[in-house]
Amino acid sequence: MPIYEYRCETCKRKSSLLLRSHEERARPVCPHCGGRELRRVFSRFAMVRSEEDRMERLADPSNWSGLDENDPKSMVQWAKRMGREMGEEAGEDFDQMLEEGMDKEMSASKGSSPEG
Repeated sequence: MPIYEYRCETCKRKSSLLLRSHEERARPVCPHCGGRELRRVFSRFAMVRSEEDRMERLADPSNWSGLDENDPKSMVQWAKRMGREMGEEAGEDFDQMLEEGMDKEMSASKGSSPEG
């Protein structure tokens, strides 16, 4: 059962719809406003990569552009990009930990204590 994306001509919102039958595909209904004037749009797709392929991409020096190991913000962006490239969600806790670590590092580099 395919999932299609549509844009409603009435409310202009985009929706992903699981359409189980040919009848539903012929007459989709906007879940936001109930409108019936929907246009199908192209969806983004995910490409499954092998772990070997992901590791090769990470080792490619062109993917390291803009990395400055002396800049905490640059390191946080790099760590997030590595997580996305590995295809694993580290979660909000990981992102928050990175941001807090960056803030502490920046405070320390300005000569103030990270504790206050």
